[in-house]
Amino acid sequence: MIYHLSLQLAGVIAGAFLILMSLPGLLKPDLAGVAQRFPRSRVAGVVLLTVDLIWFVWLLATIDMGEFAAFRKPLLIFFPILYVLTLLFVWEFLAVRALGIFCLLAAEPLLDAAFLRYEASRLLITVFAYLLVVAGLFWVMIPYLLRDQINWSTRSAGRWRLMHGVALVYGAVILAFAFLRY
Repeated sequence: MIYHLSLQLAGVIAGAFLILMSLPGLLKPDLAGVAQRFPRSRVAGVVLLTVDLIWFVWLLATIDMGEFAAFRKPLLIFFPILYVLTLLFVWEFLAVRALGIFCLLAAEPLLDAAFLRYEASRLLITVFAYLLVVAGLFWVMIPYLLRDQINWSTRSAGRWRLMHGVALVYGAVILAFAFLRY
């Protein structure tokens, strides 16, 4: 195990994240303009990519790499260089790509917490983690897809509220199970 996260704590984190991300969009539909500017935001891209690099370097420095341990030092040198080169040359949809990387990194602790648990309700967290994985893979490889998804969901206030309402309910269900069942 890389992370020592209980299923309850993973549920609290996932549920609180979903609720905190959906409440502003549900209560203030005029935030759709902010969401539409996100894919090309340089500040968001730099911040998210920096968080990704710190998380990844921490993982690389601390995990047991087995027979690949000889690659640890070269990778610890290579990835910060790659980070700088990315900031210099990959500005197009950098925020979306960095968000995709973050989703991929965030899915692993959730899956790790649900691993070998017998409760059927663990699948709430597992499904959320796999949604993060699928979204992360698509957003890293096809970053304009998030822009299209945001444009589709902001086309009407009802659709915007529905999307955030579904996320709010899903987050509340995960949070309820985290406190009552895990």
